[in-house]
Amino acid sequence: MLVEIFEAIRDFTETGGQVLLVIGLLIFVMWLLILERALYVFIWHKQYKNQMIAQWKHRQDRSSWNAEQIRQAMISRITLKLNQSVPVIQALVALCPLLGLMGTVTGMIEVFDVMAISGSGNARSMASGVSKATIPTMAGMVGALSGVFASTWLNRTVKSERTHLEEALVLDRHR
Repeated sequence: MLVEIFEAIRDFTETGGQVLLVIGLLIFVMWLLILERALYVFIWHKQYKNQMIAQWKHRQDRSSWNAEQIRQAMISRITLKLNQSVPVIQALVALCPLLGLMGTVTGMIEVFDVMAISGSGNARSMASGVSKATIPTMAGMVGALSGVFASTWLNRTVKSERTHLEEALVLDRHR
């Protein structure tokens, strides 16, 4: 069964050309980063956030200018940890359709080569180039769309967590 899966993947990549392998690798790396961020948000972030809140609550001084700077530094550290791979994910999302377009161009070059060699009437010989032109485009768009949804979720989560943290680390103004 595993051999059949690998053969199906190999046939698909042969149909889509070499650019499809690059797109597949890019999507794989992008989703590894997305899964790492999701695991961080759901598992390790809560621990780190609770540590910072406890550290803030144990402070004697929570009302001075110095305390405000420490509070801002804590919020910034947590936000940086949350945003750690998000710009890389967004760059990979932007690369997906560009690589799909590159696959389209290389596939169309193959179609034009076949047309130059065998004439414009041989549709069967042009089919390979057409599939190499359309499949990478589709793969790039699917990768970009899935990455856009994930990076939007990550951005929204970062903003929400920052807001929750700002509310949790309250300055004592009445002192």
